[in-house]
Amino acid sequence: MNLEQIKKEYEELSTKLTDPELISHWEEFQEFAKRRSQLEKIVKKAEELQSLKERIEENNQIIATQEDELSALAQEELNSLLEEEETAEKELTELLQEESSSPADEPDAVIIEIRPGTGGEEASLFAENLFSMYTKYAEQKGWKYTVLDLNETEVGGLREASIEFQGREAFRKLQHEGGVHRVQRIPTTEKAGRIHTSTASIVVLPKPKKAQVHLNPAELKIDVYNASGPGGQNVNKRKTAIRITHLPTGLVVASQASRNQQKNREFALTLLAAKLLQQKEEAEGEKIAGARKGQIGTAARAEKIRTYNIPQDRVTDHRIGKSWHGIEKILQGNIEEITSTLADMA
Repeated sequence: MNLEQIKKEYEELSTKLTDPELISHWEEFQEFAKRRSQLEKIVKKAEELQSLKERIEENNQIIATQEDELSALAQEELNSLLEEEETAEKELTELLQEESSSPADEPDAVIIEIRPGTGGEEASLFAENLFSMYTKYAEQKGWKYTVLDLNETEVGGLREASIEFQGREAFRKLQHEGGVHRVQRIPTTEKAGRIHTSTASIVVLPKPKKAQVHLNPAELKIDVYNASGPGGQNVNKRKTAIRITHLPTGLVVASQASRNQQKNREFALTLLAAKLLQQKEEAEGEKIAGARKGQIGTAARAEKIRTYNIPQDRVTDHRIGKSWHGIEKILQGNIEEITSTLADMA
């Protein structure tokens, strides 16, 4: 899709969204609004670039016709404008590339589940490191993320967590993160300086659209209980945590991320829908999500897709045999080079 087609689609969507009748079709309204928001970034950047080109032309005319102080000022401003033009052109090119690389049927959002594997306390701390890495990456990308479930340990680690990411290319960039991640480092409690190995498991679930999964309330068993904090103690006197059992399949999901019971119910239903979609795809022989068991495995040290070697300052993805250095920055969310490499090779 070229720039003119994008502008035309943007204008058409803007017109549709002014129709008062559309608000009664809420899902369609949301779909149009989301698509318009995606295109708006490109349209606004194109307008910015056009404005810069016009100002550059004006300054060139002044320089060509004036020989006094005004010409010198115009030349000074021109140099700055040319730098801004170069930056704007680069940003517009990147936005257009993103638009063309994202399939129209790509999921609206993606859910990541994180659980510690082997390694005890160190594994739970590593799981928290991964939680922080993905959420900081989302912030860098400008994605919205929602913590659907969060269960922490008393030492600052994670027992489990589920996060939903919404944003342009979120699914494309995160879909290859599923599997066992391994860390090699010297724990702070290790007095002899020995390197310990621990693991955490990542499961990636595309978030289904409403039409893809139908949840029958009669098939759901919903339990409400007190949310627990680090160490297992109750953190809220009100029953806000939600556990949902899907009776036909036996699937169980839970959420205690929010202090609001209704929010936790919504989060748990989101998780359940994603897992049911994955089951449905597996049953139909599709390869979109891959088998959940295959992603988690037994979280054993040998079943790894990626190793984070702290002493050697190296992250290695074993599927493609490629390594990156600067592990501290990587754990702070700078994983764009890793996710892009995997997405491009898929």
